[in-house]
Amino acid sequence: MKKTIQKCWVVLVGVLLLLLVPSFVAAECEKDDDGAVHNKKLALKYKLGAIASILVASAIGVLLPVLGKKISALSPEGSFFFMIKAFAAGVILATGFIHVLPDAFESLTSEALACHPWGDFPFGGFVAMVAAIGTLMVDSFATSYFSGRAGEKVTAGHEGDAEVGPGVVPVHTHATHGHAHGHVNVTDMDSSSQLLRHRVISQVLELGIIVHSVIIGIALGASDTPKTVKPLVAALTFHQFFEGMGLGGCIAQAKFKSQAVAIMALFFSLTTPIGIVIGIGITNVYDEDSPKALIIQGIFNSASAGILIYMALVDLLAADFMSPKMHKNPKLQFGANASLLLGAGLMSMLAKWA
Repeated sequence: MKKTIQKCWVVLVGVLLLLLVPSFVAAECEKDDDGAVHNKKLALKYKLGAIASILVASAIGVLLPVLGKKISALSPEGSFFFMIKAFAAGVILATGFIHVLPDAFESLTSEALACHPWGDFPFGGFVAMVAAIGTLMVDSFATSYFSGRAGEKVTAGHEGDAEVGPGVVPVHTHATHGHAHGHVNVTDMDSSSQLLRHRVISQVLELGIIVHSVIIGIALGASDTPKTVKPLVAALTFHQFFEGMGLGGCIAQAKFKSQAVAIMALFFSLTTPIGIVIGIGITNVYDEDSPKALIIQGIFNSASAGILIYMALVDLLAADFMSPKMHKNPKLQFGANASLLLGAGLMSMLAKWA
């Protein structure tokens, strides 16, 4: 356990060093007619530093909660995990409200867009609402479907049980020849349904995070202004680290196989760096103030905000804060609330730079 903690500290120090790399880069700057400083070579160095630091920070953030199998303090059943998850949920909630949704409104209300229809209706809020409702529907239907399948498997596994005990429901089943009576353990059905729900939550949450991550990656990669890129490197590094913790907590509770965990963690870690690479590739042709770019960014950011806000409030916070474990432990309840406010507060502060 001590060796694992030491390794975590080494990696964290590495992330901080990566954040300091751009500070030692120097180059001559030029100003355009508007007074904005443009330097493609210097901006490119910052972008390359951003790719490395964001990649490492994302990987650490998403994998830390998964290490609960080796570090008892990070176990999903432990009280400390509740506080980590509350902190991460606060980060995700602030990301939706403070970072993503305002950007969506700004894009869809830009003067570069035609007054009709973009000036006649609050499309940003509408798309966010539709995305939240859509997420609710997907969450509900997927949970019902997989819960039904889990119940069938548990029923099949308990057919032929001789005795009925506490927590066991008698089941009447029909076979090809005649019929048989079996019993289903309610605890098994509940645990299977809960596990499947965690898996649905983790996959939907990753979808919402990835949509936003690609957009901010492209925006960063397409910028050739060092003054704009430099603060984004640090801000987005911590941004992805905290979001990774939230996603990693959901993945840990879902109890995926090692291969699935590795794929989800890798996919999340690579999303923003890939977005930056795409942005670098289209720097000369991409105009973030063009009507098409504004509409695409606004719609995708609105949808991402709706997904993130729903997931943070319903699947992450409500599920834990309304649980009996939380209500029976005042210290845990206080710690979780403090962690929630801390996560939301820190992510809100990052809005000054990102």
